[in-house]
Amino acid sequence: MNKAQLRQQLKKSLLEIEEQQRQEKSQKACKNLISMSQFQQAGTVMLYLSLPYEIDTSEAILNCWQLGKNVAVPKISWEQRHMIPVKINSLETGFSTANSGLRNPIAGVPVPFEEIDLVVTPALGFDKKGNRLGRGGSYYDRFFSHEKLKAHKCGFAYAEQLIDSIPVTENDKPVDSLVTDNGVLFFNSQKGD
Repeated sequence: MNKAQLRQQLKKSLLEIEEQQRQEKSQKACKNLISMSQFQQAGTVMLYLSLPYEIDTSEAILNCWQLGKNVAVPKISWEQRHMIPVKINSLETGFSTANSGLRNPIAGVPVPFEEIDLVVTPALGFDKKGNRLGRGGSYYDRFFSHEKLKAHKCGFAYAEQLIDSIPVTENDKPVDSLVTDNGVLFFNSQKGD
């Protein structure tokens, strides 16, 4: 199966998860993320603002603030096809919303790549080697290639999004770990606590 077919299949299975189940799974996944030593030890965590069908990151973001951590989210430049991490202090205000439902910070102070300790990344799917299948824009692959980024890269998904194998190219960047509602997996000789 090629990437385009796999994207369609994964998106279809995501849309089939019912709202009640989505909320329960999001809460479990957030608890699993929060319990990771990489999360506990991080001073700055980069999370994403969830699309309606993605795992909801808001509980993890609120937990960061309760623990005194800085929260960065991607600010997407559609014209330049890249994203920069910006610090946010609210989930309520300061965003524009694209047709896809993606919320993008309007302002926000850029966070230097080297200050980010943990990057929590979405995708349509992940495989058992840490490869990710995004939506096709390569925003995270380019972001992960930045030479100053030393952060632990953590995928965040429903258990249904973990599949056996994803076709990869040399530009695809894997994650170090994957957190789902079922638990945490580590890849590439990354160790848990």
